[in-house]
Amino acid sequence: MKKTFLTLALFTIGVFTYSLSACTNFIVTKGASQDGSCFVTYSADSHTLYGELYFWPAQDHPAGSMMDVVEWDSGNYMGQIPQVAHTYQVVGNMNEHQLAISETTYGGLKQLDKPNGLIDYGSLIYITLQRAKNAREAIKVISELLDNYGYASSGESLSIIDPHEAWIFELISKGEEMKDSKGRTLKGWTKGAVWVARRIPDGYVSGHANQARITTFPIANGKTSITNKELQKIFNPEVETIYSHDVISFAKLAGLYPAQGKDEDFSFAHTYAPLDFGAARFCEARVWAFFYRVNPELARPYEKYARGEDLESKEKMPLWIKPVKKISVRDMMDYMRDHYEGTSMDMTKDLGAGPYSCPYRWRPMTWSLDGKNYIHERATATQQTGFSFVAQTRSWLPDKVGGILWFSVDDVGMTCYVPMFAGINKVPMPYRVGNGSMAEYSPTSAFWTFTKVSNFVYTRYSDMIVHVREKQDKWELGTIQDIASKEKEWAALLEKDEVAGVAQITNYTDQVAQQVVDEWNRLFEYLLVKYHDGNIKVEEHGQFKTEGDRNPQVVFPKQPRYPDRWYRMIVDDCGTNIAAPDEK
Repeated sequence: MKKTFLTLALFTIGVFTYSLSACTNFIVTKGASQDGSCFVTYSADSHTLYGELYFWPAQDHPAGSMMDVVEWDSGNYMGQIPQVAHTYQVVGNMNEHQLAISETTYGGLKQLDKPNGLIDYGSLIYITLQRAKNAREAIKVISELLDNYGYASSGESLSIIDPHEAWIFELISKGEEMKDSKGRTLKGWTKGAVWVARRIPDGYVSGHANQARITTFPIANGKTSITNKELQKIFNPEVETIYSHDVISFAKLAGLYPAQGKDEDFSFAHTYAPLDFGAARFCEARVWAFFYRVNPELARPYEKYARGEDLESKEKMPLWIKPVKKISVRDMMDYMRDHYEGTSMDMTKDLGAGPYSCPYRWRPMTWSLDGKNYIHERATATQQTGFSFVAQTRSWLPDKVGGILWFSVDDVGMTCYVPMFAGINKVPMPYRVGNGSMAEYSPTSAFWTFTKVSNFVYTRYSDMIVHVREKQDKWELGTIQDIASKEKEWAALLEKDEVAGVAQITNYTDQVAQQVVDEWNRLFEYLLVKYHDGNIKVEEHGQFKTEGDRNPQVVFPKQPRYPDRWYRMIVDDCGTNIAAPDEK
């Protein structure tokens, strides 16, 4: 994904950066879900990212093989690293063992935003998915990749889940090589990144959205908390915190944390990604909105913090919270469609929403007028999403059918999540890499099909979104129920005949994917006809109503008034110019 890092000069003094073409992750542990699944969501938001589903088949590699490292954002060749003997199949951001990894970029301190290696954050994710079977092994692989080859990106938050555990992993580059007055590498500086990983307690949920969230953490004790110098202990189930051995000492070396500061008082987020108004309002606010949906009472006190109005408070929004009710996979889809509805940041309410309550604002997101600075909200659901997913891992089923990457393209608010099982052996054609691009329309592309609908719905949102919701309910709820009725049969077939089982779940995925894209094409045609030229055609018995015997014509369409509040704003703006004489 192409990231555009911008300094919010309106709100900062320029000490750190984060991405406005950004992403969102919500994480749910198995004890917090209705059926014992782990979940992680991801929206890959970028104005230049095309929505398609990546796929790497499992492969064996000859001894001595090398693999190319290509930067995910730019497509630039970074170099080569040794290949491992066997790599696992990866469907999007989930592998054949139900390991799923997603990310959001927070950028962090500018002085550290300098690459010192050849592994960018995208390569870090996809290489790890090909080499690790579970979350703990993923952390081990990531640590080794960073140590061996250095890190070529800025600050990242990673979500890592498997069928049993969920982790949040935050890292940032150490920047350019540090040297002493004689030009020698400063003692204590090594290439790579500093990082902290924490296991989310079972029964809790977490999230991140382009702002580092790990603050203080338990200092290594060799049992529940270890550094990467003790990676041999990583598979001990009591280990809940893992961090790079120099995450604190490097901060002291770089002058980011007092030399005499206590280790137990060290905060990763405060040190490497200091919070300001923009980081709160555009980033933390999305996590707050998720927390507000799952536990309103607990989240409500942090609303001012999320709005960027209470940054000095000692009470920071917690890293994880316990939801008031168990969460379903459909809930996760709905959480990703949030526009702050029902909160003080509700994007359907202000003038920017237009007469039809559209919760979207075209960029730029920050602007000034008459010497004052202003913003548009940055919600979870946004127009510039390339692709999104809800990764679902289920420990009670074989990996190939237990892992589901519920995948979608374009704006999450108007798209439909389609199941891509961890064991499928090909990607459905509408979602396949190469079927269209950001510069090339393809009539068979899922991305362009969903984009046609969303971009038309933006013009009369409050009326048209009702039809989109009906289709989302039909296909998402229907598919969830259909899978529940078939998964035991698929699991049994996979145990008996894996080839036949893989063929069956692949065929099912193909069929659902194509049917959903076909449905959205029909939805676009329906909306175009019904809402043509700002009119609303009358329907009767599921058909557009006509009149006349020999040459039927559609009946005269409805032409509803704008809302009164909109007329008042028009009158306030130019009432004298458009005033008509009173009727006598």
